[in-house]
Amino acid sequence: MLTSLSRLMNQGIGKGRTREDHRGVADQLYASYATGKDQRALSAIVGEEALTATDRIYLRIAERFENEFVHQRADEDRSIDDSLAIAWDILSELPESELKRIKPEFIRQYYRPKSRTA
Repeated sequence: MLTSLSRLMNQGIGKGRTREDHRGVADQLYASYATGKDQRALSAIVGEEALTATDRIYLRIAERFENEFVHQRADEDRSIDDSLAIAWDILSELPESELKRIKPEFIRQYYRPKSRTA
């Protein structure tokens, strides 16, 4: 698939290959993106104003995932640590209570909540 997504594939995850938070971050990012896409489809029918504040956060996550993560330039040499930093920045849009696929110790270490104006 895309260069940036290949860093999250199963073959690259494991002890001695990537950071210990990689699996949970990848799972959470994909799940959050899927939720954001669902909210995008729903908002096309009912309008964005009908969505909850959390639904609108998921919309932003889908947008950011596509723009900042997926659309990596072909000449961009992004390390796995850079990719994980971008993923954490995107996931930090969410309230901590939504981070259900990441171990609490990794949330404590990497999660930096954003101020919300949804």
